[in-house]
Amino acid sequence: MSTAADNLITIKSVTKSFTKGKTVITPLENLSLDVPRGEFLSLMGPSGSGKTTLLNLIAGIDSPTSGEIIIDGIDISHLSRAKLTKWRASNVGYIFQLYHLVPILSAYENVELPLLLSKLSKSERKHKINAALELVGLSDRADHRPSELSGGQEQRVAIARAIVHDPELLVADEPTGDLDRESADSILNLLNTLAVDHGKTVVMVTHDPKASARAHRALQLEKGQFSTTGHLLTST
Repeated sequence: MSTAADNLITIKSVTKSFTKGKTVITPLENLSLDVPRGEFLSLMGPSGSGKTTLLNLIAGIDSPTSGEIIIDGIDISHLSRAKLTKWRASNVGYIFQLYHLVPILSAYENVELPLLLSKLSKSERKHKINAALELVGLSDRADHRPSELSGGQEQRVAIARAIVHDPELLVADEPTGDLDRESADSILNLLNTLAVDHGKTVVMVTHDPKASARAHRALQLEKGQFSTTGHLLTST
């Protein structure tokens, strides 16, 4: 049983609603969840189940209608938009299905992007970028542009970009959805390594049961609620 101090993420009675025309849509209703530090958590569910909404709330991209989202002791659900943007830039790494790399930039330059607005010197940025590329196994591809990389390598560059500022929380939206099985397994191995060996907390949305099975815990969302309490899985 984890304690509050063990949890990086604590979600308390969160509801998210929005209006479309005259209809009120509620993708999440009275949802609660604890995510321990260093856990690799998978969220699954059909389209419209609320999993991407939940991921965006955890990442600070959106705010709940009611309830609390506490991450590392900070209630981000009550932060202003400006403070939320600043918090997100320092504390969250976001990994997308389609990588979102800048085609004209090298791998090194893509990884550098989150650091350009920081107060780090050029040499400090270089140290962090090289460390991130080494961690994802792409030190020898630093000068390559996305068109010169495989899909799996592009996703590794995207992960390096997500971790270069050393956030404790990584959120991944279908990170293997555009990859073949071998490349997908490689990315899942990397996410597991980031959680187990580097203490990152990873929250991943996926439609793929094989990808979900690689997480430490899997939760199924149905109509804005968890359909089970989740189950522990052995990572490989």
